[in-house]
Amino acid sequence: MKRFFLILGLSLFALLLKAQDPWIIEAGKIDPANYYGVTVANGMLGIVSSPEPFKVKNVVLAGAYDTYGRGRVSNFLSSFNLLNMYLEIDGKRLDANSIQNMHQELDMHYGSFTTTFEYGDKASIKYTYYALRHLPYTVLMDVSITAKQDLSLTAASVMETPDALREVQNYYNEIDRPHVTLSLLTSTAKSPTGKLQLSASTTFLFSEGHGQEPKVIHEMWDNNMHLMKFAKKMVKGSTYSYSVAGSSITSAHHDDPLNEAERMTIFARLEGRERLLKFHKQAWDDLWKSDIEITGDAQSQQDVHNMIYHLYSFVRKGTGYSLSPMGLSGLGYNGHVFWDADIWMFPALLVLHPELAQSMVDYRYNRLEAAKRNAFSHGYRGAMFPWESADTGVEETPVWALSGPFEHHISACVAFAAWNYYCVTGDKDWLKEKGWPILSATADFWASRVERNGPGHYDINNVVAADEWAENVDNNAFTNAAAIVNLKNATAAAGILGLKANADWMHVASNIPVLKMSGGVTSEYAGYKGENIKQADVNLLAYPLKTITDPGQIKKDLAFYETRIPDEGTPAMTHAVFSLLYSRLGDGKKAYGFFKEAYEPNLNAPFRVIAETKKGTNPYFATGAGGVLQSVLMGFGGLDITSNGIIQIKSKLPEGWRSLKITGVGPDRKTFTVNAH
Repeated sequence: MKRFFLILGLSLFALLLKAQDPWIIEAGKIDPANYYGVTVANGMLGIVSSPEPFKVKNVVLAGAYDTYGRGRVSNFLSSFNLLNMYLEIDGKRLDANSIQNMHQELDMHYGSFTTTFEYGDKASIKYTYYALRHLPYTVLMDVSITAKQDLSLTAASVMETPDALREVQNYYNEIDRPHVTLSLLTSTAKSPTGKLQLSASTTFLFSEGHGQEPKVIHEMWDNNMHLMKFAKKMVKGSTYSYSVAGSSITSAHHDDPLNEAERMTIFARLEGRERLLKFHKQAWDDLWKSDIEITGDAQSQQDVHNMIYHLYSFVRKGTGYSLSPMGLSGLGYNGHVFWDADIWMFPALLVLHPELAQSMVDYRYNRLEAAKRNAFSHGYRGAMFPWESADTGVEETPVWALSGPFEHHISACVAFAAWNYYCVTGDKDWLKEKGWPILSATADFWASRVERNGPGHYDINNVVAADEWAENVDNNAFTNAAAIVNLKNATAAAGILGLKANADWMHVASNIPVLKMSGGVTSEYAGYKGENIKQADVNLLAYPLKTITDPGQIKKDLAFYETRIPDEGTPAMTHAVFSLLYSRLGDGKKAYGFFKEAYEPNLNAPFRVIAETKKGTNPYFATGAGGVLQSVLMGFGGLDITSNGIIQIKSKLPEGWRSLKITGVGPDRKTFTVNAH
């Protein structure tokens, strides 16, 4: 009996270690009723997993929006579901009810998702798909079947059109050349209003060594679905492998999406599987040169990799796109861009990969003229960025949400990101061309936005606070402090560039109030009486704004506001900021408690994907990941973005963490280490 329990204990320990692999997240048991898909993405195209064999839940393309559905505003579009397949063995189609021992896993290092299962005593099946990191619009799926007995196999690649699309056209072509024959399954359609054309194409890649390639047959089922398939006989003990490559693109990305989808698919076919995977893996290897390595806490290491993986997956160098709160994991928040991008996700990416972060600030610069028109419409000068932004940069907040007309701190958040990009990169050319126009126009906005009611009373009234439960309040702490920082940074940028700053900027900055309550706690807004808060607000003045630097004041504000967070309804970032600040204050125990509280109650099965709130069901919440990563990088890791670049200040590791190493930091790819004391 002792031997039995020893073996059992060792087995459980081995399973625990396996579950905490730093790079692999496994789902040994698939429960469709409690399944939240995980995303494989390349910064342009996102594929969301499904508990159904040979299915993916959703395919999302960055930058593709149209007006449809709820809110009468631009929404993300689902693209063609180009990785759905089916498999028939001896004439019977495999489905969730006919297979056994289904197992799925996400490889975060190489951006791949693998599913394995058994089909009774007939076959073992494995398939893996990738959003190819080096090819922004192209995906690959590998399929392998091992026969347990002689069998007949039929495999199909199915192209399905989302219901919202219209004017669908389906094509099938075969291209014959002396040394290659390939089949192209293609669909194209219009977005709901006809604004965009969406197109996708797939082809089979047959492995060498399996003899003559099988004959491919096309079947048209209905206007929204068609497929291509092939048949193969297998003998017991043999393994047959094939792949499907496909591309998806829209007229938001290319003037000729129909032909381009086919061209890119042909390119993938002729590159071949080995070269596709070689360059895909090289691209991920390069990304992971910037990493966070934790010793002493295997689960935290895996979770931190999960967060970095998702941020890396949701953004891409050179696109000029920013991130929505849910990244490319689905249609959450209509795919719009909020302060989530500039304040919560941007800093982590800026520290680890400035070239990825540049796409996010370029996104704002490219929509500066729309922000100027928005300011004009509201009677202000300069640039007033929209609370929710999509492709054009106009306000996209549904009219029933007051944050659209009133959550003005977004303009200061955009400017803050632009200033930090310059601080980290030191790129004066970028500052002159793009940073200065953003900083100066937003400074002009705040100079016109304040109500000049006498010295110390340049009030900013009638706003939605960073704490969004505080609507239409006056002199919100975060809004006012962010405006002050915006005005000061614009003045500093002028000095760096040898330009003459508007003297009124510093005059206004020196007269914007930040209020205190009796007892000396910073007041969230005028008339605040200790109500519960949805999000961190006052505490953001200590970080990231750094307008409050006195440790005593920081502690006082933390002690007060940490008791105002309810158990439900608050996003992950709130606890992350408390964690960061306590780490900087030297309280590792409290910092670790808030670090775990920031995301663990928000995790969903089976891949530990983060939802927006505790027990929430809308993953993947990339905003929360960005906040928690800042608690590690700038809290436990002590990194700090200053006018002289990234430096390291004193911080405190959690108990049990032996060391923290941050690699590939900033343009010079430096390494920073913190060891337990």
